[in-house]
Amino acid sequence: MQKIFLLLLYAGFSTHQIQKIERLMPNMLNPPYAFSKFKKIRSLFNHNPAIQKKFQLLEQLNYDVILDDLRQKNIKVVDMTSTYYPHLLKEIFDPPYVLFCKGNLQLLNHTNQTLSIVGARMHTAYTTQALEYLFPYFATKKLIIVSGLASGTDALAHQYAISHHLSTIGVLAFGHDYHYPQNTKHLRNQIEKVSLTVSEYPPHTPPSRYRFPERNRIISGVSKGVFVTEAKEKSGALITIDQALEQNRNVYVLPGTMFDTHTKGNLMRAKEGAEIVLDAADILKDYE
Repeated sequence: MQKIFLLLLYAGFSTHQIQKIERLMPNMLNPPYAFSKFKKIRSLFNHNPAIQKKFQLLEQLNYDVILDDLRQKNIKVVDMTSTYYPHLLKEIFDPPYVLFCKGNLQLLNHTNQTLSIVGARMHTAYTTQALEYLFPYFATKKLIIVSGLASGTDALAHQYAISHHLSTIGVLAFGHDYHYPQNTKHLRNQIEKVSLTVSEYPPHTPPSRYRFPERNRIISGVSKGVFVTEAKEKSGALITIDQALEQNRNVYVLPGTMFDTHTKGNLMRAKEGAEIVLDAADILKDYE
């Protein structure tokens, strides 16, 4: 199964486009992978020049060259048939067909211990104080901390995980050949030495604005719970919260005040059912 999905992804097909192909021709992705199988499916996209270009590229790709490139970059491929594929991620509506991974794959088998931490890039001292207080308790349960390697709260969560000798998973919104923002590149290098980074995108995929919301569904998808420290009314962190709620994940928020714009999003989601965190026990009760 890995071969056809790798080829489709390297040709530029998105997860949603591959899902559409599967719906139109369920047997097309079964072996053997003869390109003649794609003739029927290509005809259904004659009106779409961009998709046609992807099919043309697909015919030119060399699977062995792709595998060699991944080996040289020390990137491991985990597809849905792999024992490493996170069982929680399979539960979401649109799971990635492939995860490109760098680091310790064993962490993917322990998603019952995963807690994602997200929040503002421009966080206040409230986030710092809360995480300083909570992380010693997280360490007692050996939680695996998941975040997106963005500036601000993401970076802080990864850093606290490392300093408390906890494993951490960084979910990238681009391929492993790239990094954004540059100020977290050193942190990513640390994570790949002791923990794990994952991406649903082939290594050559550059950062793009629309890929960050796509990435957020994986942050929540591999996590048993999602903890939001600070979120404004229109914060990107709310996308992760909403996806977590759709995925039936536990959602936790720090309490805020009606006068503080930095936690307006927290209050909104608490009103909708997210659990307010007054103490570490409010989170850790779900990790017994």
